[in-house]
Amino acid sequence: MSRVKKRLPLFENVEVLDAGSEGKAIARVDEMVIFVPYVAPGDIIDIQVVRKRKSYYEGKAVNIHKYSAKRESPFCEHFGTCGGCKWQHLKYEAQLLFKQKLVEDNLRRIGKIELPEINAILPSEKQKYYRNKLEYTFSNRGWLTDINSLGENPSARNALGFHIPGMFDRVINIDHCYLQEEPSNRIRIAVRNYALKHELEFYDVKKWTGFLRNLLIRTTSTGEVMVIVVFRFDDQPVIQGLLDFIDKQFPEIDSLMYVINEKKNDVISDLDILLFKGRDHIIENMPSYNREEKDLKFKIGPVSFFQTNSYQAVKLYQTALDYADLKGDEIVYDLYTGTGTIANYIASMAKKVVGIEYIPAAIEDALENSKFNNISNSSFFAGDIVKVLDDQFVEENGKPDVIITDPPRAGMHEKVVQQILKISPQKVVYISCNPATQARDLSLMDMDYRVIKVQPVDMFPHTQHVENVVLLHHR
Repeated sequence: MSRVKKRLPLFENVEVLDAGSEGKAIARVDEMVIFVPYVAPGDIIDIQVVRKRKSYYEGKAVNIHKYSAKRESPFCEHFGTCGGCKWQHLKYEAQLLFKQKLVEDNLRRIGKIELPEINAILPSEKQKYYRNKLEYTFSNRGWLTDINSLGENPSARNALGFHIPGMFDRVINIDHCYLQEEPSNRIRIAVRNYALKHELEFYDVKKWTGFLRNLLIRTTSTGEVMVIVVFRFDDQPVIQGLLDFIDKQFPEIDSLMYVINEKKNDVISDLDILLFKGRDHIIENMPSYNREEKDLKFKIGPVSFFQTNSYQAVKLYQTALDYADLKGDEIVYDLYTGTGTIANYIASMAKKVVGIEYIPAAIEDALENSKFNNISNSSFFAGDIVKVLDDQFVEENGKPDVIITDPPRAGMHEKVVQQILKISPQKVVYISCNPATQARDLSLMDMDYRVIKVQPVDMFPHTQHVENVVLLHHR
């Protein structure tokens, strides 16, 4: 006899209390937390529970009785279906408020450390069209908002856009994306239309079949454009036809490249990226901290890491340099240096800058950008920081007066934290894209270091993500 599935509860007239992680809001019923997407703190809603966990529920709003004063109308027609910009129904002032609260809550609740007054979050001057990199996916399993649109034409399922949240095999066609400046939208639509007209096969992620896989577009604040098309197999006549079309339609493209990816994953950093037209890089400008000096220029290749919001990156790096308060005679270590953006940005203010990064290709970019900007007091090392940053390394490169660390979302490895404590620099500037793991690491450092300043920075408007810069002084 089959077991009767227990019906999940419906809760009525529940007030949404707060904004939570992953872009979801928080409500509470009988001490049970419920996470609900696409609603705003202050809304009064009916919640249908869709998943029951041991200590919380996941739900969806099935009716809204009262709209919060913190709301505004979403500007994108794909809101609620596309996985991006989950907070665009919140006024920007409210977004900043909740990001500030997120930083403070994490540092106090997880870190349990003494904190100074946290500075007001630095807002983004651009709340739309602020990203310099987008990756679109071709799929023959497009998400249909109207099933009647399918008709008898299977190609109607072909999509070029973003993945539906939680569904790796479903992609929604994007008509207009508000994240990246033109010609991003025009290029994507033109490529999609060309593919449909010429009956090119869109990728099937379940069967690993199809011809067109991904379209990457990178731009700079100065208007340079890079386009990379990823194909599943090499068919030169068809590849040449599509790339010739892109080149003729968009002469403003500075770098047009392509990749053959026969693997099951979408990673292209381990593949040959072939130049079709133009340069193999684009160039981004960044204003120098010292206004008397020339702007810095950074070469960005197809797989180079660069802060996705070029405009806010300047504020982020300026904050880090303000906190480091360099006098010109310091040795600075830049951990998780990536392509050396921070190291090169601060080099003119220090005696010596040493960058460490585990991705060799990123270190090649860092060295190239030092040469490109005539920087002679920086050096870079590739390898696992846990292994590289040992006593011998410090002896050979000099004990740092300041350590700047900008780890990935997982935070620093505990052994890296312990080595920083052993090296014992006077100052540590900790940049983080995840206040939760940052708080964990700060707690480990609390016996030896005191938090002096905290500065949140909004890098990604209309999302729950926030960067945070912390200055620590040795006790």
